[in-house]
Amino acid sequence: MKIVFINRFFFPDHSATSQLLTDLTLHLAQNGFDVKVLTSRLISDNSHKMQPRTDTLHGIEIIRVWSTRFGRKRLAGRTLDYLTFYLSALWHLLAGTEKGVLIIAKTDPPLISVVGAIVSRIRGAVLVNWIQDLFPEVASALAIDGAQWFDRPLRAVRNRSLLTAKRNVVIGEGMARKLAGEGIPPAQIRVIHNWADGSAIHPIEPETNTLRMQWKLEGKFVIGYSGNFGRAHEFGTILMAADLLRNEKDIVFLFIGDGAQLSSMKRTVEEKALANVIFKPYQPRDLLALSLSVPDIHVISLLPALEGFIVPSKFYGIAAAGRPILYIGDREGEVPLLIQNAQCGFTVAPYDVQRAVDLISPLTKDPSLCRVLGNRARTLFEQRFEKSYAVGHWQQEITSAMQCG
Repeated sequence: MKIVFINRFFFPDHSATSQLLTDLTLHLAQNGFDVKVLTSRLISDNSHKMQPRTDTLHGIEIIRVWSTRFGRKRLAGRTLDYLTFYLSALWHLLAGTEKGVLIIAKTDPPLISVVGAIVSRIRGAVLVNWIQDLFPEVASALAIDGAQWFDRPLRAVRNRSLLTAKRNVVIGEGMARKLAGEGIPPAQIRVIHNWADGSAIHPIEPETNTLRMQWKLEGKFVIGYSGNFGRAHEFGTILMAADLLRNEKDIVFLFIGDGAQLSSMKRTVEEKALANVIFKPYQPRDLLALSLSVPDIHVISLLPALEGFIVPSKFYGIAAAGRPILYIGDREGEVPLLIQNAQCGFTVAPYDVQRAVDLISPLTKDPSLCRVLGNRARTLFEQRFEKSYAVGHWQQEITSAMQCG
């Protein structure tokens, strides 16, 4: 069973799509599948660093094709990075794909499913799409310049590529409903949530967390955000909460990661002189158990307009770390409903700052309540979002798709 995955980033890149792809391909290679990954030579947070053209990872063949490397800071440069990757990936796949090969296309860059559909038609390959977010809907919801002019034609092209596929694997029930609304038959849609590795990420008590000690957070109640500071997320609410709680000396707001909004967030903190806010860079994957266990409660945010188009992947790692969650966004969203059903956190609407503070305050005075909520999050994770469960589900779908092909 030969499988070719397409995604712009792969090991050793630490982006979420790269880490998930690495987990799945390692599992498949260990279970006898012939796995190749077609990716770029780039690292997501360092456009100047180049990876070798070819490599192997525990039996996985890695082919890194050429693309421009302007990076994420400017839309024009990022678009050119996408276009050159499309062309390089298409050229390589047309030259090297045999009939019956399974192509699994992720969604970085957006619309890479179109390349997969072209190759599957010409070469007789079997196509499966692994959809992490819905484009162009995300661009339109974020009001990116020009998105309104291209939304309809791009959606039509995207949908044709999805109709070509044997399976379209989405990461949430809301996303499945959105695709069904676009005319994709339910028989071609599968829901497999993203995951975390529960053996690598596990709860660590504050008093034994060496990273917490290194960052001088002993004795503090830590409200944390870990991940991408992208445009899909809303940070005004939590920064206003930090302002309201500025005189509570034992409460600290910790932001770990990077992204498009980092500079503006740092400016806000500086302008308001918020001494209770700390920024830290992304932490290595082998430190995730420590870094995700530093906060007493984690914040997840998503603009309500993006519900159904994106599922915040940070949820799974937080649940694995056994920490309660404060979600800022749509109360009826994918993650809020999981939180509500498991009773492992709270949801507030964007800019409902006083309610956010009212929910946080009791936790700062009652560590046992934090532990109860965190234990419920870990239980939910073990029941539904452990890596072994998800990759096993993926293996079943891959085998089924290849047999159907």
